[in-house]
Amino acid sequence: MPEIDVREVPPKERHPKIMDAFADMDAGETLRLINDHDPKPLYYEMDAEVEDFDADNYEVRREAKEKFVAEFPKR
Repeated sequence: MPEIDVREVPPKERHPKIMDAFADMDAGETLRLINDHDPKPLYYEMDAEVEDFDADNYEVRREAKEKFVAEFPKR
């Protein structure tokens, strides 16, 4: 499963970096995102703009105060 940790990436660079990583994946893969906050805005952006994003199987869990792990599956 591809994984990307954006906690040290400047905020304005995060979404483009994540979108590029998602686009590089094959159908059926899931991108594991590690972030310092709940990536709900990214979820909404992908749901609206990325046809291959499988929003029904999206998952997010909080593992620490500033560690959220989200899984963005690709159809």
